[in-house]
Amino acid sequence: MKVVKFGGSSLASGKQMEKVFQIVTSDRERKIVVVSAPGKRFASDEKVTDLLIECAVAALQNHSFNEKLDAVIERYASIAEELLLPNTVIQEIQEDLMLRLQGDKSKPDRFMDRIKASGEDNQAKLTAAFFRKKGIESYYVDPREAGLLVSNEPGNAQVLPEAYDQLYLLRNRSGILIFPGFFGYSKEGEVFTFSRSGSDITGSILANAIKADLYENFTDVDAVYSVNPSIVEEPKEIKELTYREMRELSYAGFTVLHDEALVPAFRAGIPVQIKNTNNPSAPGTRIVNERNNTNGPVIGIASDKGFCSIYVSKYLMNREIGFGRKLLGVLEGFGLSYEHTPSGIDDISVILRENQLDEILEQKIIHRIKTELHADEVEIVHSLALIMVVGEGMRHNVGTMARASKALARYSVNIEMINQGSSEVSMMFGVKEMDEKRAVQALYEEFFVPVTV
Repeated sequence: MKVVKFGGSSLASGKQMEKVFQIVTSDRERKIVVVSAPGKRFASDEKVTDLLIECAVAALQNHSFNEKLDAVIERYASIAEELLLPNTVIQEIQEDLMLRLQGDKSKPDRFMDRIKASGEDNQAKLTAAFFRKKGIESYYVDPREAGLLVSNEPGNAQVLPEAYDQLYLLRNRSGILIFPGFFGYSKEGEVFTFSRSGSDITGSILANAIKADLYENFTDVDAVYSVNPSIVEEPKEIKELTYREMRELSYAGFTVLHDEALVPAFRAGIPVQIKNTNNPSAPGTRIVNERNNTNGPVIGIASDKGFCSIYVSKYLMNREIGFGRKLLGVLEGFGLSYEHTPSGIDDISVILRENQLDEILEQKIIHRIKTELHADEVEIVHSLALIMVVGEGMRHNVGTMARASKALARYSVNIEMINQGSSEVSMMFGVKEMDEKRAVQALYEEFFVPVTV
């Protein structure tokens, strides 16, 4: 039994929906289908989820939301028209949206979740209607009725342990089950969404719950690539990688799969297959617990920008008990989360997303660190990019760090900082944002391009 999830680009039009139907019905093991909200049909198009957010914001501000609501309805209507579905399907979607928009606005974040969740919910209803029209036994599954219980955290819901036993019962249902992604229900019956791109999380939860043999995630690329194709032309495809490797790459900028989505599947030991809706015969990328390291130390290189570093120096810092805790306590006091803390004997850097800061907050942070921790020097360095070099094979290869450093030097990229995870599955380099692409190209050339004699 397989759980199969389709992303927004796979559901953006009637033509794409036909492809989804052919994929699902070509394999009898594809029992549960998780759907996202319709995505972009072309580059300048808007995703339905974005339209819904704009609609909710207008409603919360007591502005007219009719234009955005009409745009959402039009998207579903155009798909239904292409698929020759009856008008009753769109009428049901319109009534559902109006009911949500007229609901309680006293808690804006919960109101927003109810509106956002309608994208996937109504797409699931439309998909089930389409499958039935094609003569296939198919049912829309209400997450509340199925038992997908989540925590009361708007925009960041977490599945509750007891949900898995209830969702397991989906195995006993007949036909193909169409399940909306992205959200679940609290014990009180309120809608709460997962973090953005959370339909991947729904698919992973269901795969775990029903003890699936495979979780297939269909998107719009043939495979996970070893590096961002917008930086390196025609990069190598990754045929197989581990959960840990994919998690590291997702965190550092790979957008093929939501970085939290793997956790439920990983815990159940269920392999994940990334495939292309537009080219389903391509083998794709398989994500597994363990793999044979036959392709060298590095499996992929990822990068992300928008970081800054709080550099703190103090003589004999290494002898001061609790210094690190106190430093992080200052950041906690300002409600800031951090990413990494590379350190030396007398200095430490805290890496965090710079969109959390402004000039006033920066001055407050510097003042508190200097006065409370008696630091000799405090400096905030902006516009950093983090380059992550990932591979289980690094554990068993000597000199990977040296190779990476030399490659960056050849391309005249200055390394602002280095940090290697204790698991030895990844190493991170901090560089200036303006050097990001050059750094990625240098590392790709070093680890993936054969040396010609």
